Amino acid sequence: MPVKTQPNIPDPDGFYAELIATHEGLTDTESAALNARLILILANHIGDRDTLSEALRMARAARVA
Repeated sequence: MPVKTQPNIPDPDGFYAELIATHEGLTDTESAALNARLILILANHIGDRDTLSEALRMARAARVA
């Protein structure tokens, strides 16, 4: 299953606001841990190793230098 790169989230602004609100009051360390847990939950939901590997490659290539 290829990684979807076109917008695919209904109400993306609402989702972004919810994501930011989820981090409110957390330390940087707690926020990073929340992100790690969220990534693992979503990776498990996706389940397809090829898709996950492609997403990892895409994320790595997009890093800020």
